[in-house]
Amino acid sequence: MRKRGEQREDSTTLISMDAKPEDNYGSIVTGAPIQPPDRNVFSDGSSRVDFVLVWEEPRCSQNEESTGAGQDHRKWRQKFLNKLKQSGLLQELREVLQPKTRICFILLSAPWSTLCYYAEEISLRAPLQVVTAPVINWSEQVLSRLSLSSPMSHDVPNPPPDYYTCQFRTNKLERFLGSEDKENFFRTTQRHQVLYEILARTPYGSVKQGEVGIDRLLNEQIFTAAYPLHEGDFKLPTPPVSLEALSLRQILYAYWAKWSCWRRYQPLDHIRAYFGEKIALYFAWLGFYTGWLVPASIVGTVIFLVGFWLMATDVPAMEVCDSDNNFIMCPLCNICSHWNYSSICVTYKAGLLFDNGGTVFLSVFMSLWAVTFLEYWKRTCSVLSHRWDCAEFQDIEERPRPEFTAMAPMTMKNPVTGAEEPYFPEKTRFNRTLTGCMVIIVMIIVVLMFLMGIILYRSILRIIIYRSGNKFVSLSAGRIASISGSVLNLLVILMLSRVYTSLAHILTRWEMHRTQTKYEDMFILKVFVFQFVNFYSSPVYIAFFKGRFVGYPGNYNTLFGVRNEDCGAGGCLIELAQELLVIMVGKQLINNVQEFVLPKLRSWWQKRKIKPRVKEEKKGEGEETHGETQGKEEEEMSPWEADYQLLVCEGLFSEYLEMVLQFGFITIFVAACPLAPLFALINNWVEIRLDAQKFVTEYRRPVVERAQDIGIWFSILQFISHIAVLSNVRLFCPYLLVGLSLYFSNRLLTRYWYNQNS
Repeated sequence: MRKRGEQREDSTTLISMDAKPEDNYGSIVTGAPIQPPDRNVFSDGSSRVDFVLVWEEPRCSQNEESTGAGQDHRKWRQKFLNKLKQSGLLQELREVLQPKTRICFILLSAPWSTLCYYAEEISLRAPLQVVTAPVINWSEQVLSRLSLSSPMSHDVPNPPPDYYTCQFRTNKLERFLGSEDKENFFRTTQRHQVLYEILARTPYGSVKQGEVGIDRLLNEQIFTAAYPLHEGDFKLPTPPVSLEALSLRQILYAYWAKWSCWRRYQPLDHIRAYFGEKIALYFAWLGFYTGWLVPASIVGTVIFLVGFWLMATDVPAMEVCDSDNNFIMCPLCNICSHWNYSSICVTYKAGLLFDNGGTVFLSVFMSLWAVTFLEYWKRTCSVLSHRWDCAEFQDIEERPRPEFTAMAPMTMKNPVTGAEEPYFPEKTRFNRTLTGCMVIIVMIIVVLMFLMGIILYRSILRIIIYRSGNKFVSLSAGRIASISGSVLNLLVILMLSRVYTSLAHILTRWEMHRTQTKYEDMFILKVFVFQFVNFYSSPVYIAFFKGRFVGYPGNYNTLFGVRNEDCGAGGCLIELAQELLVIMVGKQLINNVQEFVLPKLRSWWQKRKIKPRVKEEKKGEGEETHGETQGKEEEEMSPWEADYQLLVCEGLFSEYLEMVLQFGFITIFVAACPLAPLFALINNWVEIRLDAQKFVTEYRRPVVERAQDIGIWFSILQFISHIAVLSNVRLFCPYLLVGLSLYFSNRLLTRYWYNQNS
């Protein structure tokens, strides 16, 4: 690897063009009205704040210095800040005094030379020419041919300009668009990327022990926060101003995060400009998935309504309900009493809602729907990644993870780029990955043990209720045991999910994957394998195994001395529908309540903890953090204080996982619950707005990450679609075989009759 400051010869020929001064490539759009003064600056009024580091300490510093942990934290913190200065970053200290604590803000800014050096290191892309081709939505194009306007279109102001780009090179600077304006040449999001790269690879202790980067400093509470700043407030200004004068954050709030935008297309280009390609692709996929749920929910609702019609017209159901006390049935277990056949009238009719001929059609439809949906998303994703200039990001542009770069014991030449890159021995990483697989297997065994425990719980509870002697309760013993078992299963699922997700984070970090994409893919794969077994084991048991191994009177099969479960009078499909409603809908309700209520409570607590402010103290650039300070009372809260009161953005993993598990429920088990696509559609409409509000108003601004697709989640969706096809084939295959046999029998009889009469 070349040393810092060394210029590398580059013979690459860029597009020959003149960079026009009026083509501004910074955060201010060309031709826009004058924006309010930028408050994200140092005290000199010119140096832009690119990143903020925060820590809290008691007002009585003698107590902290007397403890060993406090001294170590102070030493590591000071060493880390000194290393950042050596990297060329400018620093300024701001202090906010509270009655008991002191909040210290370190404002960081990267000068032009540092930005250029690291822009080459992390392969940032710079503009060459403005793209003039219009972006047309296919639905709007179809409606325009019919002289109709799209009801979902949205005229969002200040669309971000699109450019032809290539990797930045300092020695080719004059060829890039807007190179004369060094202050605004790099976008705000690109400056954030550079600062995070420096923070993530800077050591503060022993590199061999992993004492590297801001992430570990945050985990060990040496710093309490590290974040880039939002660009102004999200609230619309009063009095109102022209739409062109709104900031990007205000546009996202007014045209995306508000509940009134529920039926509009999402402004994906604006989302990408503010949050980056990775977050924009998530919302693009979520919106695409939600749109495709509309036909699925319509078909499912129609099938469900057909079930109501069958309840009123089905002849066997009417015979069961009209039998009164004419048929006395044998006991269902050794300790049970005789029962009337007419007592299952309600259960039998309820089963027709979920188990009828229409569910066969729905199973076939959803199998085709899942495969078609993924194929069309693949096309949409390719269009977006090409338009956003990240189609070859993973293969060519993606750099090694900063933590991997700092801790790798050796370097090796990259066969694609030819550059020397850090290298971790494959044998060592394979052994670590194998250890992680063993942990996954152990956790899956734990899940299956809990499943067996719930099965035994249902069987034992049913026996206890039967023996209680209460005739009213005894008649519903099976239903009570089944519902309570489903609720207990949901609680176990949520508990195990939290435990294993934390464990998967530790294992994946220990495996030392080279790139961030590979790191996230392995983490996602670990968690999904566990969650797949965790969430789907109980529905799979009910759909495919329950009632299959009961035995017969006089020779019943048992599990640990308890008789195996049998399906109720309405069949296992209605019990599967109940399980899905409890797990799927219950989980969605819990998640939405958590996403709506918990962030507001945490935000309120964060603001309450920070106030009241006594005074703010600041230091100029270049002064030591333990020198003299000058006090200053401020009436208006500074941007870094306002953002510190916001919540930490925890990434997209939980959002993707929730949607992927939902996709599995509505495709694999849709025959048991035709209304599942409708519930998913309603949930996703709410989910888009909740997520948009969190990112715009409640979360600290995340560091921009590039991506060319949704990663391993697409492969997981393909796997689920294959499982869904196999699961649904099991339902409609018997009907298909009967139909084919009747068809061929009819053909043979027709041919025989024709031969006899010819």
